[in-house]
Amino acid sequence: MNTMDLFPEVKRFLENPKRLFIGGEWVDAAAGKAFPVENPATLETIASVADAQSEDVDRAVSAARHALEGDWGRVSPADRTRFMLRLADLIEEDAENLGQIISLENGKPYSNAKNGEVVITANIIRYFAGWPSKIEGSTIPVSPRTGERMLNYTVKEPVGVCALIVPWNFPLSMCAWKLGPALATGCTAVLKPAEQTPLSALRLAELVARAGIPRGVLNVLTGFGSGAGAPLAAHNDVDKIAFTGSTGVGRLIAQSAVGNMKKVSLELGGKSPNIILPDANIIKAAKGAADGIFYNQGQVCTAASRLYVHESVLDQTLEELRKHAAAHVVGPGLDARSTMGPLVSSAQFNIVKDYIDGAVSEGAELVCGGQKPSDLGEGHFMSPTVFLDKNEQARIAREEIFGPVVTVMSWSDVDELVHRANNTPFGLAAGLWTNDLNQAHTIAGRLKAGSVWINCWNVVDPASPFGGYKQSGWGREMGKNVIDAYTETKSVFVNLGE
Repeated sequence: MNTMDLFPEVKRFLENPKRLFIGGEWVDAAAGKAFPVENPATLETIASVADAQSEDVDRAVSAARHALEGDWGRVSPADRTRFMLRLADLIEEDAENLGQIISLENGKPYSNAKNGEVVITANIIRYFAGWPSKIEGSTIPVSPRTGERMLNYTVKEPVGVCALIVPWNFPLSMCAWKLGPALATGCTAVLKPAEQTPLSALRLAELVARAGIPRGVLNVLTGFGSGAGAPLAAHNDVDKIAFTGSTGVGRLIAQSAVGNMKKVSLELGGKSPNIILPDANIIKAAKGAADGIFYNQGQVCTAASRLYVHESVLDQTLEELRKHAAAHVVGPGLDARSTMGPLVSSAQFNIVKDYIDGAVSEGAELVCGGQKPSDLGEGHFMSPTVFLDKNEQARIAREEIFGPVVTVMSWSDVDELVHRANNTPFGLAAGLWTNDLNQAHTIAGRLKAGSVWINCWNVVDPASPFGGYKQSGWGREMGKNVIDAYTETKSVFVNLGE
């Protein structure tokens, strides 16, 4: 393999002790514990990271509260914008280093990390940098019964200290999805990255410090769900939780929030239907379907894992999917030839492999893939996998896999198709491929999903809301909708007399 060398700055970053970032300082975990971070392509330990516990959570939340009521609370909207624009510039300037760090800890190809995730992260921060001066209240013409004249106006205030708990599949951009609106609205944050991918969040903390953002505005706790995530979610001095991850953990977080009735936003799982109509351009539709499931090794909450193909174009679509699967080069993320990296961990690999093995025993037909490539050593690699399961009998057609596995089903009747597409506890995303605009808008209107893509897949923009129906979550990320999730509305009445 032609694996690229690490940049000098990345070597320096990895060699230095990875501590917690609390109150603008790098500190050891109170209990002195640490855990290793693995490169999923080689199984080598690339860093040792502090393992935060409840005492560290208390320190971080206290630092965030102090900043909220201190320096950060006095920063003007215009200056919040300047800080955020500076941070976006620093992220762009550090793109090569961030790209390697993400590729090392997550496994995704370096080009996808640098030119995709890092660029997206900077764009998100820059988008939200435009919001501080535009968070407005209103004047309301009220009609009091007392006969007195009343002036009523509303103001938007930061919700307070926010717990930001992010997943491992997009370890940097998911931080920005939550940190962007938190900074824009004047909140402070305690960020808890996934234990598999803590390094990009720690690098982000370095850039936040370089941007001059006041101490305590961002605090980063590395660790596990039980030691750091659970006490953070339940903490009585946290005002809001923003979580992206599995539906099961989302339920636990929602229960933890009940103690002090903190605000909660959840972006959870999906089992997204992707529909090919008979009039679609099959070449483009099959490529879109392949990209929708194989991108990021299928480790995407909106992965196009259920593909419904009209029976008249089923054989042609399957042949195109075989070609796209065969064209992928599976290998280490730092190899320039790789188009698909490893799965993030042995646990995730075993989950995906169990689903594949179960699908075969449940009657699904394996079209291609389904095995670990034999020439890639001990890394957590899985080849692009396509199953045909016309009647949706196997678990792979119903349950989220989070791997490069697509299940193809056939259909003939539109009403039945819509029912089958919606027959899931999830509702994060859906898509369809057609040249018939009437069908496109009609079917899109009937699909129960937070995002519907027509003749495209996985198009996301900071200005557009993102979130799901049903068990795919509460609330929306991105766009103007998310500003309400990070603010409280205060109504003020002024008695002007008779």
